[in-house]
Amino acid sequence: MGNEMYYHISESQAGERLDIFLTKQMPGISRSAVQRLISSGDVTVNKKIAKANYKVQELDDIQVSIPEIKTLELTAEEIPLAILYEDNDIIIINKSRGMVVHPAPGNYNGTLVNALLEHCEDLSGINGVARPGIVHRLDKDTSGVMAVAKSDRAHVSLAKQIKERTASRRYLAIVYGNIKEDHGVIKAPIGRHPSERKKMAVTFTNSKEATTKFRVMERFGDYTLVECKLLTGRTHQIRVHMTYIGHSVVGDPKYGPGRMPFSIIGQALHSAELRISHPVTEESMTFTAPLPEDMEMILKELRQKTYN
Repeated sequence: MGNEMYYHISESQAGERLDIFLTKQMPGISRSAVQRLISSGDVTVNKKIAKANYKVQELDDIQVSIPEIKTLELTAEEIPLAILYEDNDIIIINKSRGMVVHPAPGNYNGTLVNALLEHCEDLSGINGVARPGIVHRLDKDTSGVMAVAKSDRAHVSLAKQIKERTASRRYLAIVYGNIKEDHGVIKAPIGRHPSERKKMAVTFTNSKEATTKFRVMERFGDYTLVECKLLTGRTHQIRVHMTYIGHSVVGDPKYGPGRMPFSIIGQALHSAELRISHPVTEESMTFTAPLPEDMEMILKELRQKTYN
C-alpha cells in the first residue's frame, strides 16, 4: 500500500494553485513530481480529480496518495555501511568518500542506495524508484553524516527541516590559502555555470540565493582548516562559495586549481555534524562523524610543517 496525506484548506490558503500549494506542504517532493501525481489521478479535491492549475478554495479537502514504491530494477548489494543511528523512521549514515549516493547513468551499482536496499526492509518512496529514502545528498567525494528516510512521514519532515533551515549541518574543509578573517558569511547566488554545464557557479542569472557561514579553525600558512555551516542547500554550495572567495577546497577536481599536493582522492570536505528533530518524536538529535583518515593525514602533515 502507498501512503495517504490529507490537507484541509484554510481561508489564508485559498486561491493558490493546487500544485504550488502541495509543493509547499510536501517539501520532499519537487513541483514536477507533484504535477505527475496530479496528472496520474493520485490527488483529489473533495474526492474529485483536479488539475494542477486548480485554485484551492477554503474548506477544500485534498487527498494525496503516494503510490507504493515500485520494485526497483536496481540491485541490492552487500556494501558495508557506517551506521551512526537507526530506528523505524530514519537511518543516519557516515558516508565514505568515493561513494555515490544514488544511481545515475554510469553509476548504477555500488551506490549508497544499493547498500540501503540490502540493509533496509523499507525506504521512503517519495523521491522515486532511483532515490528511495534520499532526503538530501552529499557529493560523491564528500564524506560524513547523512540522513535517510525510512518512512514517507519521516521524508516529508526531514525535507521540511532542511528547507526551512531548522536542521543544522556543519562541515569541515581544508582549503587553499590563508583566510585572513576569523569568520564570515558568504552570500552569493548559485546557478548553472554559463558555459560549463556540468559545473555550478556564483551567478545572477537563473540562480538561487545561497548562504554559507564559515569560521577558521586552524591556519597553516598556505592552507586553512575551516568550519562551514549551510544556511541553504545548493548543489556544490561549499565548493562553489569557497572558490568564489579565492580559497578552493583542497583536492576538488571540479573547482580547484588542479594541483594536488596531498594523498586524497576528491575534495577534502567532510560533513561533520547534523542536527535534526526526530520526525516522529520531535526529539532534538545531533549526529557527528569523525574526520576520515585521509583528511587527518593531511592535517598531520600540515601541523608538522607549520609547528616544527
